Amino acid sequence: MRIALISGGSGLVGKAILHQLFKSEDYDYVLSVGRRKLAIKQQKLVQIEGDMAKIDSWDWEGKISSQSLSGEYFPLIDAIGNKTAEIHAFSSLGTTIKQAGSKEKFFSIDHDLVIEFAKWAKTLGASKFLYVSSSGADAGSSIFYSQTKGKTESDLKSVGFDYLGLFRPSLLLGNRHEFRLGEQVATILMKPLVWLKLFKNIRPIYDYQVAKALVKTSLGQKSNSIEIISSGEMQDLSK
Repeated sequence: MRIALISGGSGLVGKAILHQLFKSEDYDYVLSVGRRKLAIKQQKLVQIEGDMAKIDSWDWEGKISSQSLSGEYFPLIDAIGNKTAEIHAFSSLGTTIKQAGSKEKFFSIDHDLVIEFAKWAKTLGASKFLYVSSSGADAGSSIFYSQTKGKTESDLKSVGFDYLGLFRPSLLLGNRHEFRLGEQVATILMKPLVWLKLFKNIRPIYDYQVAKALVKTSLGQKSNSIEIISSGEMQDLSK
């Protein structure tokens, strides 16, 4: 049995990852975790909710079994509990400083919650972890956003996955629910690079391209490695 764990499924890239996982015949279950359930129903999807900051103390088995009225999720619980499943974890969890309200709250989401999810996924037996970072990720950056992404990448390396994929997309294109003026202006200025197919690593990339690259990479024969995947490489992988 192969299981996908995902956090951040309500976001732009997260929704696209879910779509790719649902389409894939290689995953038997998609287990989504978050502070609230998504307004999605799909045969492979199992959702559990709670305080992500306390995920290490979740009764995940109880949360799943409470939804398994006819026992349909017992094989899933058994496979995770007995470590007989192949588990891949995906994180596209993230926000903006404006949405978070402060740098401290932003860091607690984009760094702390990602790391807590990664550690929890490892205890469940996840062998691969695929993280949606940012093209400017750098723990030594003077830009707080890039610095946070870089620190998150660095701390993920110490969790000890057999494979860690750090995906660094450039400006993301897709249908967002919220309006972001800076991104709208940048999109208008940068979109011609997409049309002209120039500068792959800096031109904007679509949410579905990132998602396809993550899922395709997760199914590859990769182990004992840490890999940084650039925005240009993601565009190639999504073809």
